[in-house]
Amino acid sequence: MVPVPAPPAWHKVPPEQVRRFADLAMEQVPDIAGEILRAMRQEFPNLELTTDDMGVPKALLAIRLALESFVSQLTTDIERPRELPEVFREFGRNQALKGRRLDSLQAIYRLNVRLAWRSLAEIGQKVEIPPPAMYELAESAFEYLDELVSHSVHGYAEVAAGRAGERIRRQRLLVDLLLTEHRTDPSGALAERAAAVDWPLPDEVAVAVLLRPAQQVVTPALGDEVLLDMDGEHPRLVLADPDAPGRVERLHRAMGGWSGAIGPAVPVAQAATSLHWAAAAARMIEEGLLPEGRLLRCSEHSEALVLLPAEKLIDDLARRRLAQLTEAGPEQARRLAETLLAWLETQGGAPEVAARLGVHPQTVRNRLRQIRDLWGEDLEDPDRRFELELVLRTRRLRGELADPHA
Repeated sequence: MVPVPAPPAWHKVPPEQVRRFADLAMEQVPDIAGEILRAMRQEFPNLELTTDDMGVPKALLAIRLALESFVSQLTTDIERPRELPEVFREFGRNQALKGRRLDSLQAIYRLNVRLAWRSLAEIGQKVEIPPPAMYELAESAFEYLDELVSHSVHGYAEVAAGRAGERIRRQRLLVDLLLTEHRTDPSGALAERAAAVDWPLPDEVAVAVLLRPAQQVVTPALGDEVLLDMDGEHPRLVLADPDAPGRVERLHRAMGGWSGAIGPAVPVAQAATSLHWAAAAARMIEEGLLPEGRLLRCSEHSEALVLLPAEKLIDDLARRRLAQLTEAGPEQARRLAETLLAWLETQGGAPEVAARLGVHPQTVRNRLRQIRDLWGEDLEDPDRRFELELVLRTRRLRGELADPHA
């Protein structure tokens, strides 16, 4: 047979003793509440107390209500007053509306419980409540405190969530204005919207376009210098003063799991230009033309951003400038093209070109003779050399020619 646990110590106190304790406590509730309010004002001299229509501090009413509810449950099983949670939710809401931290309100609650318990302990001695029962009552008092705090936390969270939502809305309006192409000076409107979200308007910005990862990852935790707009298929962010020491590096560290592209630094009124290049780079990442898996900087891939989108123009130019390779086999054509590009980039002799390609100088000499036979005077024309280098660099970017830097 399983032994039945002994009832809690408070339940062992004779009912008439409990009744005397409750009656005495109820009689003293107004005095206890007044003493607690005086202590609150002394301990927290800057405390602002709101009043009801009769001019009575709402805190005093709340203390009375909380004490009466706690004491009444010692003798009855009635539910706590419905207005009790709402009163303490309002305290939490007011704390948030005044821009104060919730822990200051919790400190006030702890003071209240400590003072209330001191008075209840004195009453317990008067009616000779056994110490074990009073210990249980103290535990119940602090559980009761946790319940009241939870109501205040909910009220605080309601306001905080509303403010966060409003800030997100205002921040989105600022981002939209920043990323719009302007025909007139937008400085006034930008300053107004930036002030609405406490974002110091910088001299320069860089705009990034993000690619959502295949697997779910958390939203990047970014500093105050970053505006983030997570709406849409491709989230956008605006980084203030990107050339400030360590700023881009911190952004990279915060972007774990995300990839995308960050555009060049531009004056704040020209943020749309930075967005243009970031969006172009993001598309090229999706197409496999630029590396994914990190937030790349457009300034480090300017060659690809300029040459690869001009595919049809470059192909047409290549047909005219590389026609000499059509009669060579694919492998021979590739080797000659790589050698020609290395020569154009180094403007050196066979040793320099050979070092760049990783082949023997005599091999390069043989190829250079073939190249001179094929292109002749074109190699002496600066415009032709530029066009040849343009089309050959594009082929290398596409992976058709080996990259000696890889």
